[in-house]
Amino acid sequence: MNFIADRMSRIDSSGIRKIFALAADLKNPINLSIGQPDYDVDDAVKDVAIAEIRAGFNKYTQTGGIDELRTEASVYYERRFGVGLENVMVTSGVSGGLFLALLATVNPGDEVIFADPYFVMYKHLVNLLGGVCAMVDTYPHFKLTAEGVERVITPRSKILIVNSPSNPTGVTLSGIEMAGLAELAKKHRLLVISDDIYDQFHYDGPAGSMAGLCEHTVVLNGFSKTAAMTGWRVGFAAGPKDLMDKMNTLQQYTFVCAPSFAQKAAVTALRLDTTEKLNAYRRKRDLAYHGLCALGFEVQKPGGAFYIFPKAPNGNGNDFVTKAIENNLLIIPGSVFSEKNSHFRISFAATDDTIQRGLDVLGAIR
Repeated sequence: MNFIADRMSRIDSSGIRKIFALAADLKNPINLSIGQPDYDVDDAVKDVAIAEIRAGFNKYTQTGGIDELRTEASVYYERRFGVGLENVMVTSGVSGGLFLALLATVNPGDEVIFADPYFVMYKHLVNLLGGVCAMVDTYPHFKLTAEGVERVITPRSKILIVNSPSNPTGVTLSGIEMAGLAELAKKHRLLVISDDIYDQFHYDGPAGSMAGLCEHTVVLNGFSKTAAMTGWRVGFAAGPKDLMDKMNTLQQYTFVCAPSFAQKAAVTALRLDTTEKLNAYRRKRDLAYHGLCALGFEVQKPGGAFYIFPKAPNGNGNDFVTKAIENNLLIIPGSVFSEKNSHFRISFAATDDTIQRGLDVLGAIR
């Protein structure tokens, strides 16, 4: 007897996990595949978490999170982008917030627009919910533009996901480009989901967010990247009150609440000066970008995040990544993040030495 729900046929296991399985027998691989910082959580954040655990703050919080963190998230956006957030709720990471937002809004047949290449979860969650992925081909510049979005809009279009800086390309959108997307969303009455998880990893020019540009916007952000709190599972969401109320209701029956002590620690994380970390990652970006250019790879310079998305020399990302793994280098084929198989993703969230050793292998096998 088959007990598996039909909806499971609409999604596949993570392509990244498949690569890890392929590389399981490697000994001390050069790992440029993982999307998490190479530094640890700050001691100041750890100290708060430990103190809260010892003080007994280990039980459920309110579904929407503690007031202190909800307020601090709004203050953070006011400080960083000049616009405070309203109707903030605390989520179990940005992934949890994304799932709640889509679960609360996507009906079967609704079209969700996002860039190709894309963060893997967008496609699979939309498919799981019976929605339709309306992908905007952004090759070769990887910019999600209003013109590109306009070309895929139909009467079933409902949601526009904006991710800047982007995973997997590291490409960022300017304020003007974001404003253009906001105007288009207003024109076509689209809900905007702004995935801001990499907002502090922004290396060239002022950072931006869709927050405040369009009335119907859900902002998602969290602590897995800048604060390196990947295993702590804390994020936050903000948007129209009616939608946030529904997301809170769904959270009651899914995640219940984000970890209590981690919420307390996240308040401190939002207040820390991250300049030193970001300067280090700007240097890593430059090391990866200039190194790939010197080797003759066709590549766009990432303006943020900690990813770079070169074109495979033979135009086949899967074949090139297989060759890299055979040479003890872990990278991810672009087909994991795209309907095309022409590129591959490098994460430069690694030591400088690891990045350089990876470049040496890439130069040897290209």
